[in-house]
Amino acid sequence: MFYKNKQVLVTGGTGFVGTHFVEELLKLGAKVKIPLHGRQLRIKDDSIETVYADLMDFNNCLKVCKGVDYVIHATGAVGAASVKAVDAMTSIRGSLVMTSQMLEAAWRADVERLLLFSSSTVYPATDYAVKEEEVCDPHPVYFGYGWMRRYFELLAKYVAENSDMGIAICRPTAIYGRYDKFDPYRSHFLAALIRRAVEKEYPFVVWGTGEEKRDILHVTDLVRGCLLLLEKHALCDPVNIGCGKAVTVKEVVDIILKASGHEDAEIVFDTSKPSTIPVRMVDTSKAERVLGFRSQVTLEDGIKDTVDWFRKQQA
Repeated sequence: MFYKNKQVLVTGGTGFVGTHFVEELLKLGAKVKIPLHGRQLRIKDDSIETVYADLMDFNNCLKVCKGVDYVIHATGAVGAASVKAVDAMTSIRGSLVMTSQMLEAAWRADVERLLLFSSSTVYPATDYAVKEEEVCDPHPVYFGYGWMRRYFELLAKYVAENSDMGIAICRPTAIYGRYDKFDPYRSHFLAALIRRAVEKEYPFVVWGTGEEKRDILHVTDLVRGCLLLLEKHALCDPVNIGCGKAVTVKEVVDIILKASGHEDAEIVFDTSKPSTIPVRMVDTSKAERVLGFRSQVTLEDGIKDTVDWFRKQQA
């Protein structure tokens, strides 16, 4: 009942993660508000309130926060491993501006609670599941993005200590599912693999050795965990939201090829291409302890659903 009849603003509500938040909040009886700027809604529901607003403009941030109980700040640009540093800087600049402005606008509007996304890129490279308290300098490959997300946490701490607003901070792992970005330039590795498998690429080229380990979470599990986080732990205390176990890239590739009917593809691992760090996985014991959260969607079921959805979009 925490979300029933509450006015919830979802920034990025037309994007990958934001769309799933909107779907779940509607099921929970929330009154959803979405800022629109450039993209159209993917969900058709007459109960959704839309406001045309560019969040790079602070006055628009104030406008969308008016009368809101909770804010889920799910907007922000992402890029593939091949994106040039100068292009990444454009994304960092935009995310910094929008996030700082939304924190201030929510503060000024007396918003009760706000969900903020950090990232598992704030952690150093490890060969084990990393805990929240082990945050320190991000690995050099994530230098710009990791420090940006870490700075979000510090901005949130400043706001929380000087206001009555509760702030929940999520450090998510790699996310996948319906509504993801599948184009070659902006997609992350799993969406890119799915697109190429459905298109029957042959040979099937995978960047890296295939032995890299990743904690991969279905987007519906992420949303469920984050809504629990906003409800139960809006204490400006970061919590890892992940699957809680890692799989190798080779295992992921095998599952994707099977789900797409491309099992006979010749797999070529290209070690000359970037694959970031060898191991990325997070310890999720805190999420289980304070939120009662565990992932529910298996990788096989999640990938099969994503592959089927992507095929329908192509058709």
